[in-house]
Amino acid sequence: MIVLLNTDLNLEREALAVDRARGSAWSISFIRDTRLELQLQSFAQHCTSWASRRHTKERSASRIATIARVLLFKCAHTRAERKGKSRRGFKDSNRSLETMQRRVSYFMDNEVGGYYYSQGHPMKPHRIAMTHNLVLAYGLYRQMEVYRPRSAAPEEITDFHSSDYVNFLRRVNPDNAAEFEKELTRFNVGRVGGDCPLFDGLYDFCQKYTGASIDGARKLIAGESDIAINWSGGLHHAKKAEASGFCYVNDIVLAILELLRYFPRVLYIDIDVHHGDGVEEAFYATDRVMTLSFHKFGDNFFPGTGDIWDKGAGSGEYYAVNFPLKDGIDDESYDQTFVPVVSKVIEVFQPSAIVLQCGADSLAQDRLGCFNLTTRGHANCVRFVRSLNIPLLVVGGGGYNIRSVARCWVNETGVCLGTELENRIPYNDYWEYFAPEYNLHVEKTSMENANSREYLEALKVKIFENLRCLNAAPSVQMQEMPPSLYEDKGGDDLLDPDTRPTAQDGDQRQSPDEFYDSDRDQGFENLR
Repeated sequence: MIVLLNTDLNLEREALAVDRARGSAWSISFIRDTRLELQLQSFAQHCTSWASRRHTKERSASRIATIARVLLFKCAHTRAERKGKSRRGFKDSNRSLETMQRRVSYFMDNEVGGYYYSQGHPMKPHRIAMTHNLVLAYGLYRQMEVYRPRSAAPEEITDFHSSDYVNFLRRVNPDNAAEFEKELTRFNVGRVGGDCPLFDGLYDFCQKYTGASIDGARKLIAGESDIAINWSGGLHHAKKAEASGFCYVNDIVLAILELLRYFPRVLYIDIDVHHGDGVEEAFYATDRVMTLSFHKFGDNFFPGTGDIWDKGAGSGEYYAVNFPLKDGIDDESYDQTFVPVVSKVIEVFQPSAIVLQCGADSLAQDRLGCFNLTTRGHANCVRFVRSLNIPLLVVGGGGYNIRSVARCWVNETGVCLGTELENRIPYNDYWEYFAPEYNLHVEKTSMENANSREYLEALKVKIFENLRCLNAAPSVQMQEMPPSLYEDKGGDDLLDPDTRPTAQDGDQRQSPDEFYDSDRDQGFENLR
């Protein structure tokens, strides 16, 4: 039995109590009183806040908090079993965690949806505008803080990308492309038959989606949000000095670098159908970032990386985790894979923050994808990661059926808020895009699942073996947080020297007047 100790914590006694309870938690007889769940929840939150105040013992306290969260999940799971509830995935067993309130920051810029790659190109930023419109139609903006992101500065982008590459992106455009013939080939931009075309406003587009991801990370660092969402981000293929896979600037890497200013360890989870090769490559030799990717592998599928044997190098060995999948995986198989693997990674790595890439090309009926997930199954991954109660940055990614993408991401915005959305899509600016059924959820097709239970179990065993090679979560020497470019972004000469600026001065929160509070405000009062 776990007994919550007083505010003046004794770390050794708590560790012993939790470890003993952990050994008994797997038996049904251990869960008899719902009060225990409330104790565990309070215990986890208490340890997390305590760890943030005492950096010297953060590693041990974080470990205790994570164990308590795992116990909490098991409590709900066992109680659901005893009551005879359905065990489809983990939705029912995680009900109590799903409804816990979270402070959510949402970054949106209507201009992002106006950029256009090229005629016939599968990547369409217009899907971002459709997603934002559904967020407004469902009224989700009332439950979260909505911000217009700033554009990332060149100095921020060069934290990861080479200065030559960034300068090239700043200067090149379709009108002067002939002057950059060698650079276009070198940086894989605008090549004939290539996947990264040169289009008007390319650098502005990169600045906008990257700035949103960086600012989302800063919201988590400042403790102003539990979850930050940027659906325009998640471009995980971009390399240090090369565009790749429709991606020019890797906003995920830059956001993780920002998180590492404050958080000792960051976990990156990727549920895009394509391997997150750009992020894995960036952190392949470090133990402060663990990358976990569930993706299609084989049959010359892009990008051709992400085998189970790719596990990191040097001090980062075993900190790159890859789960290569075959065609047609469905919700049930994905749940049976995702939950145990992520749970084990959380237990071993003890992340201080999580970045979740929610590429929607893993949905059924995607133009480039080959999985068979529904929007419910895809959202279950977000729901489970949310239940861990660890600071979370959620970004977009792939997705080439724009109708499915908008449905998926608005549904997962609701999941982050703990709000169940109605299946009938409310009237919005893109109403006809969702004809003829006008339903929120995307159902699976008759596609055959090539992932047998034996195949998935063998992969899990191998991954667990690799994780056992890690003795403990890596520690890092705590120092004063380095300055951020965000804190000094020009214009200081215009400030009143006798007035102390506040943290809110840099926020660009959307005015409430930009949204609509009723159908009458939108002119839809007569629509039935």
